[in-house]
Amino acid sequence: MEPSDKLSCAITFDFDAMSSWIGSVRSDNPSMISRGEFGAVAIPRILDLLDRHKVRSSFAVPGHTAYAYPDLVQEIHRRGHEIVHHGWVHENPAEFDEAGERNILEKGLEALDRVVGVRPEGYRSPAWDFSKRTVDLLLEYGFSYDSSCMGHDTYPYYLRTGDKWSLDAPYHFGEPIDLVELPVTWSLDDFPVSEFVLGMNQGLMAASAIEENWRGDFDYAYAHCPGGIFILTLHPQTIGRGNRMLLLERLLEHFSQSGVCFQPMKEYVTHWRAANSLEEWVKKNPIATGTNAITR
Repeated sequence: MEPSDKLSCAITFDFDAMSSWIGSVRSDNPSMISRGEFGAVAIPRILDLLDRHKVRSSFAVPGHTAYAYPDLVQEIHRRGHEIVHHGWVHENPAEFDEAGERNILEKGLEALDRVVGVRPEGYRSPAWDFSKRTVDLLLEYGFSYDSSCMGHDTYPYYLRTGDKWSLDAPYHFGEPIDLVELPVTWSLDDFPVSEFVLGMNQGLMAASAIEENWRGDFDYAYAHCPGGIFILTLHPQTIGRGNRMLLLERLLEHFSQSGVCFQPMKEYVTHWRAANSLEEWVKKNPIATGTNAITR
């Protein structure tokens, strides 16, 4: 389906399962790690909800999750949803040297190929963290797009390589490369507002307050960002609980009434690339490329 000339919408899910508690939180607490198991409980109800609303989505899946729940990941793929690379065990790429970061990418690719026979076009970093080499590695490994950075809210852009910064010099913009960014934001992520993690995250915001915030962001994007894409980042272990499932259904109904085009991220990127070559985009976007920045 062609994107809406007003706004497209990607409802995305990070199926972290146990990996986020193991790789990011570094927990050795069985109770905490069991919170990830609920993600597997939630997947069938999420898939059924998406089917009822005829929405195809993107699921970011760590290799660790693909091996833990191969039947569920295969079912996600069978129902027509996109599979996105999401690391190996939800680790922060910035904590590794180049060899370690390559190993993470390759283990994730191997797991997704083994379980569902796909090589993902898209990448989403665990917790949206990058090292200074991540962009170059994604390009080298043949990814078409990333969805981890926050340089815009609704419009894609081409990522850069070679940015430099320090406390005593102007910002140096690197060279734009052929890797599309579909921007994200913590304010459209269910985990910070919903999940309670002692000493780390308060969460537990009322579903009604979350709905008000997300509807407001969507309504603004729909009115003011033609051709853009509105991206929600959801986690099955978080959004899959009762009142939040009802929240998600109300949001899908609201979005549908506007006539937006729901689609996996890779499909939006395909259409966007066709209309925005790297060369032409660079010419039209001096702010995003730093063309007029004062560097000395």
